Amino acid sequence: MRITQAAARLGLTPRMLRYRERLGLLPPAHDGRAGGAHRRYTDADLATVALTLAIERQYDVSPAALAFAVRVLADPEVARRVRDLGQRLGRLAPPPTRALDFEKQRALRWLNGTG
Repeated sequence: MRITQAAARLGLTPRMLRYRERLGLLPPAHDGRAGGAHRRYTDADLATVALTLAIERQYDVSPAALAFAVRVLADPEVARRVRDLGQRLGRLAPPPTRALDFEKQRALRWLNGTG
């Protein structure tokens, strides 16, 4: 369906639907469009947008914040930097180094055939 129909079914404006697509909150279009052809929205696209709307309402986050959260989950470097920030802010506990050291030593003993 065209954007005006899709937006109406979701209770959004076409502009807001385009914004969500630019943020990456819609799967890429796989409709073979070329040049200036318009995207056709599928029922799966609408279900994805409905899910994003539900998450935004439930957790009181903006579309941009949700898009960044997806990026954090998808990009290990971004996840590492955000985790580091959370630890510096005291919102995330640092990794338990003692347990990691113990496991590392155990693995080394196992590899060396002494454990």
